[in-house]
Amino acid sequence: MVLNGAHVLVTRPEHQAENLSRLIEQQAGTAVRFPTLEIVARNDDRIKSTLANLDRFHWVIFISANAVNFALKANGGKIPRTKSVRFAAVGQATAQAIKMAGLPVDLLPENGHNSEALLATPELQRVDGQHCLIVRGEGGREQLATALRSRGAEVDYLEVYKRITPCIDSSPVVELLVQRRLDVITVTSAEALQNLSLMLGENNKLLLSIPLVVVSDRIRQQAFDMGFNRITVTDSPIDTAILETVINVCDRGIEWPN
Repeated sequence: MVLNGAHVLVTRPEHQAENLSRLIEQQAGTAVRFPTLEIVARNDDRIKSTLANLDRFHWVIFISANAVNFALKANGGKIPRTKSVRFAAVGQATAQAIKMAGLPVDLLPENGHNSEALLATPELQRVDGQHCLIVRGEGGREQLATALRSRGAEVDYLEVYKRITPCIDSSPVVELLVQRRLDVITVTSAEALQNLSLMLGENNKLLLSIPLVVVSDRIRQQAFDMGFNRITVTDSPIDTAILETVINVCDRGIEWPN
């Protein structure tokens, strides 16, 4: 079989890990579920009031599927649709969540799946005088808002969730590390990678020689700065692309240092 029992660390939040884990197991791999992020709702009265007045905006931009789903959760399962507002998604997973919410996807980058790709679209080149709402998690990158403001747009944030570090037992992962039985690590966000290192404490140095599969050049650079030396970037952040990259990494073989 393709993965031949390889142990693959899945660091996605628990509620998002099952599909990738199942795909790994279908290819005869062992999915090691170790969520290094927990996504929880923010308690903020402003969320409902903002969603009730979306007609103030020209664009509502969702940064992630989580942004869509937690906006829905905060607003009784509905996001109102108005004639004036257009909805934008950073990538395919976000676009699918928007469609599932019964909303149109008016803008989706043809190439890429990040803020840079969205900013490169013709529609967001001409936003002078327009009012944009970025729906996201607490904190995060500022590039999208900064660029839109430089193009003359007014930009507001609506932060509907926050990320916390889970309180879980790391000893099964440490045991695999010590026994040199952890074959590949998958990471889908910079914060998840930081938390992985923190959650393993003094054992985190054992991670650095293990092949790391990440979903963006930004995470690759962070991993490199942390000392990882065997980093592969997927073609896309979707689970099937992550699986394909994991398989390719395993086909090359795992070389543990002496």
